[in-house]
Amino acid sequence: MTASATTTHPYPPLNLRVTTPRLELRGATDELLEQLLPVVRAGVADAPPYPFDDPMSFYLDGPDREWTWLRGVWNGRAQVNESFWRLYFVVVADGEAVGMQDVFGTDFGTFGTVGTFSWLGPQARGKGLGKEMRQAILHLAFEGLRAREAGSEAFFDNTASNHVSEALGYTPNGTGWATRLLEPAPLHRWRLTREQWTAHRRSDITLSGVEACLPVLGITT
Repeated sequence: MTASATTTHPYPPLNLRVTTPRLELRGATDELLEQLLPVVRAGVADAPPYPFDDPMSFYLDGPDREWTWLRGVWNGRAQVNESFWRLYFVVVADGEAVGMQDVFGTDFGTFGTVGTFSWLGPQARGKGLGKEMRQAILHLAFEGLRAREAGSEAFFDNTASNHVSEALGYTPNGTGWATRLLEPAPLHRWRLTREQWTAHRRSDITLSGVEACLPVLGITT
């Protein structure tokens, strides 16, 4: 099934698009989430090293995995306000929905900082898409939402995520701990300032639907 989304939605975050030469981030409508269900059903994190902290729907079995994943996205979409928001995007490459890329902000009007979260289905890994989608979401954060700083964190053994952060100019920002499958594991934390992003910014990424989305997020320009 190819990923197509041309309908204009009354809820502005679902109209957001970020386009690069290799992929597109599209606001996670139910239609696009449905196209990702086969990837979720087949398994996103079925072998170590496990990349996600608890609680994580991908660690569940059977239909509970799909239902919990869908409920998590729906719940996050419903709790957008000035104090906290999370924007969910489906990653579309070569016409296929292959993963998700999120960006979130806490008290963004005060601090101007964002965090990111992403995943790709196993068949889409190892092709450079992880770096491409991070660059896309950072372009939205810094160029579209006027963020001051972006953060990221990943388990020590999540080589792919840590490599992307380092390659895009993030600097180490300490360490921490989280649980995965109820076991403690250490985290690398990363920080990217606007100045650091500007040094690596690309000119071939385009944004759509940002202006209409700003009031929903409580962002004033």
